[in-house]
Amino acid sequence: MVWAGIDYLHPLNKRSENLMFDQYPAMDGFYDEWIDAAGQPRPIAASVWQAFQALSPDDMAERQQALESEIKAQGISFTVYSDSENIDRAWPLDLLPRIIAASEWRQTQDGLEQRLRALNLFINDLYNDQQVIKDGIIPADLVLNSGNFRAECTGITPAHGVWAHVCGSDLVRDAQGQLRVLEDNLRVPSGVSYMLENRNLMKRVMPELFQSIDLLPVRGYPHALLDTLVSLSPRGQAQPTIVVLTPGIYNSAYFEHCYLAQQMGAELVEGADLLVDSDDCVYMRTIHGPERVDVIYRRVDDAFLDPEVFRSDSMLGVRGLMRAWRAGNVAIANAPGAGVADDKAVYAYVPELIRYYLNEAPQIENVPTYLCQRPDECAYVLAHLNELVIKPVNESGGYGLMIGPHASAEQIDACAQAIRDNPRNWIAQPMLNLSTVPTFTGQQVAPRHVDLRPFVLQGERTHCTTGGLCRVALVEGSLVVNSSQGGGSKDMWVIDDGGAS
Repeated sequence: MVWAGIDYLHPLNKRSENLMFDQYPAMDGFYDEWIDAAGQPRPIAASVWQAFQALSPDDMAERQQALESEIKAQGISFTVYSDSENIDRAWPLDLLPRIIAASEWRQTQDGLEQRLRALNLFINDLYNDQQVIKDGIIPADLVLNSGNFRAECTGITPAHGVWAHVCGSDLVRDAQGQLRVLEDNLRVPSGVSYMLENRNLMKRVMPELFQSIDLLPVRGYPHALLDTLVSLSPRGQAQPTIVVLTPGIYNSAYFEHCYLAQQMGAELVEGADLLVDSDDCVYMRTIHGPERVDVIYRRVDDAFLDPEVFRSDSMLGVRGLMRAWRAGNVAIANAPGAGVADDKAVYAYVPELIRYYLNEAPQIENVPTYLCQRPDECAYVLAHLNELVIKPVNESGGYGLMIGPHASAEQIDACAQAIRDNPRNWIAQPMLNLSTVPTFTGQQVAPRHVDLRPFVLQGERTHCTTGGLCRVALVEGSLVVNSSQGGGSKDMWVIDDGGAS
C-alpha cells in the first residue's frame, strides 16, 4: 500500500541506516520521556524507539511531509492574533509521539478527576454559603475581588452542583520525572479537537505502528462530552436540544467549535441565532420557526455572554441568557462564573481545597507558587525576578508571562513595576526543567520541551481523556509550548503496560 509516496509495508523490524536516534543528545538536568539518563530507551518507549530507528531519514521526512499535506487538505487550522490581522495557520504536528505507560496514566487520571471535583465544590460554595471563606481556607478579597468572580451568579446551584463541566489542566513533568499541575483552565478550555485529530492523522501516516503497539484509544471523547451535556438538561429528556455557541469564524478555536458540534450532532450557533422569549426560555431560530434550546455548550467568554447583564456592547452573546439560566430553563457549560477557579492565584490554594472539601491528600501536586498579593512573597519575587517565571493571574495562551532567566534588564524592570502597581495580578513560579521528547526537526531528531493538557468532564458522571493534547516547543531551548506563541503538538500515546508500575 502506497500513499503520498510512502510505502506502508516498509519493514519496521529491518534496521535502516538512521543514525539520528543513535546521536540523540541526552540533556543534563532534564527528564526525557523516551530515554533514561544513560541514553537507553525507557521500557515503555523501547518498541516505539526501535520502530522509528528502522525508518531512514528520508522515510521520516516523507512521512512528516505527508502529515503536513493531510493537515492542509483537511483544513485543520488555528488562528494567531497579531497587532494588525488574524493569521490562519495549519495545525503543527510532529511525527514523533509522546509516550506514557497506562499504569502511570491511571494514577494521573484519578488525580485530575479528584482535582475537578474539589474545584466544583469550591465554586458552588463560593456562590452560595461561602463556608470556605468563613473557615479561613482562602482569603475573601482574593476570590471576591477576582476579575472572574461574577456576583450575578450568587445564589445559583447548577445541575449536580457542577459549574466547570470541561476542565483542561496543564501538566508538566519536572527534572525528577514527577508530573505536576502547572495551571487549571475552567472557562472555555480548548484543544481537545486537535488531540483527536492528531491521532487520526498519525493513523493515516503510521498505520503499521498501530498494529504492532498496544495503544489505548482517544476516540470516545465526543460521546462522553455529549453524555455530560445531556445530563444537564433542565427538562430531563433523553434527547435534549444542544447547541455549541461560538463567537464566529475569527475565533482562534473556530475549527474546534465546528468539529465538536459535528461529532456530537449538535447545532453550531452564534449569538444572533438564539433568542430569549418572554417565558425566559432560550430558542434557536430555524427555518421551521423557534426551537427551544436545553443546553448551551458555550465557547464565548463570560463578559460577552449577555449584553443585558455583562458588556452592553457585546454582539456575541444572547440578550436575556442569564435570566433564562437563573430561572433554570437552560443549562450552560461551562457555567458563567466558573472562571473564578481559573485564576492563577486561586490555583495556589487548590491542594488545600482538595483537603478541605474531600478530606483527601492531593494525588497530583502543584508547581511551587508565590503569590505577589502576600507582602513577604512579593518581596522575595521582586528580589529574584531574574530566576523566576512571572505570570499575570487571568491571562492564557502564554500571553503576559516573563521568563526571568531569558529576560532583558528592561523587561525585568517593567515587570517589577507592574507587580508593584498591582501585586494581586501576579504570581511567580520557579523555572522548571520541563521534560523533553525526541522531535523531528527536518534535519535531525532533537529534544524539545513539552507539556500536556488532558480534558476532564464532570456532569452526572466524571470522565477523563486517555492522555491529552501534547504541546511542544519547536524552538530549541524554548519553554513556551503554546501554539499561539509558535509551539507545535504531538500525538500522546498511552501504551498498555499490563498494569506494571
